[in-house]
Amino acid sequence: MLEELQQNYGYLFEDELIQEINNVGTYKDIPEGFKLIEIGDYIKSMPLLVSGAIKILREDEDGDELILYFIEQGDTCAMTLSCCLGNSKSEIRAVAETDTKLIMVPIVKMEEWLGKYKSWQKFVLQSYHNRMSELLEAIDTIAFLKMDQRLFKYLKDKAMVNHNEVIHVTHQEIARDLHTSRVVISRLLKTLEIDGKIKLHRNNITVIDL
Repeated sequence: MLEELQQNYGYLFEDELIQEINNVGTYKDIPEGFKLIEIGDYIKSMPLLVSGAIKILREDEDGDELILYFIEQGDTCAMTLSCCLGNSKSEIRAVAETDTKLIMVPIVKMEEWLGKYKSWQKFVLQSYHNRMSELLEAIDTIAFLKMDQRLFKYLKDKAMVNHNEVIHVTHQEIARDLHTSRVVISRLLKTLEIDGKIKLHRNNITVIDL
């Protein structure tokens, strides 16, 4: 774990902090599709991503989901930080987008390090800033983009976090993430294919216009 910490966070954190994370952190291998955080959970630790990607979702009163943003290697989730430090219930669902490796850091250490390490304080504040920017982008996408534009942005984002232009996802899964119907998604995917932006296959989608 120490070697992976140094590779992914060594440029951010002091050697002493890296060693502390190694001593108190819990290393986890998370399979694709696994729910790391559920809405209503009390969160007692925060994730530091070593590899892979996690998608953060909200849920409405009817149980329908809406994707907010992805977190990737070297990131953490500001929503998790907020819940941990405020000792409040989670308002988001976190699901592994790909097979993911992460290190869980206990809440008691998170608070201690805010006063002890300038690099940790900077990392937490930068994480809040990055996630807030992504939330604003998500709001802009919903408010100002047409569904075909939202769909294509979703496909490009998914291709980038997977580091692969070939996306393995069903029309129903896309519809759930974008809070719309499968029929609408299937129709818009066909339109995007006609426009030369994607290629539809039996079990996957290739994003051409990245």
